[in-house]
Amino acid sequence: MANQPSLEYYPLTTERWDDFETLFGTKGACGGCWCMHWRLSRAEFDDNKGDGNRDAMLRLVNSGKVPGILAYSDGKPIGWCAVAPREEYAGLQRSRIFAPVDDQPVWSIVCLFVAKPFRRTGVSVGLIKSAVDFVKQNGGKIVEGYPNDNMTKPSPDPFIFTGIVSAFQKAGFIEALRRSNHRPIMRIIIQ
Repeated sequence: MANQPSLEYYPLTTERWDDFETLFGTKGACGGCWCMHWRLSRAEFDDNKGDGNRDAMLRLVNSGKVPGILAYSDGKPIGWCAVAPREEYAGLQRSRIFAPVDDQPVWSIVCLFVAKPFRRTGVSVGLIKSAVDFVKQNGGKIVEGYPNDNMTKPSPDPFIFTGIVSAFQKAGFIEALRRSNHRPIMRIIIQ
């Protein structure tokens, strides 16, 4: 696909759970993750790989929380962006590289997943922008992302699940801080 497809974006709610399952497939996107990597301790995540992580995400969605945004093309789910208040992500709380920049409340984008036929078409940029809109609608003022900036050599798609710097830049984010050569903290202030 040479051009970005026409997309629609919707928050993941119980009504859209089947679409989320369809997009993530039997492997839960990658290795049984089901987008729980950042939400659980490492031991919990490993113990729950596969169905346990799927069930944990389903419980989260059924609780009324919206853990992210789905992208659709022609009515079919083709992309995902996890976004939530930073404090919902235990993995960020433990990270020294992604420790808070300051004491401001932020929302965090921690995962982007795009169906293979739609990769490298701008879907990630659209998902990031949609996530920022969602945060704004929910009263948030700052959104952060933690993309991979190790593009000196090609990385397999599963290793860039946090996105790439250029996608965040195209969505209006700027680098706020860098504690690692390859993992900046990108931010956008919502006006």
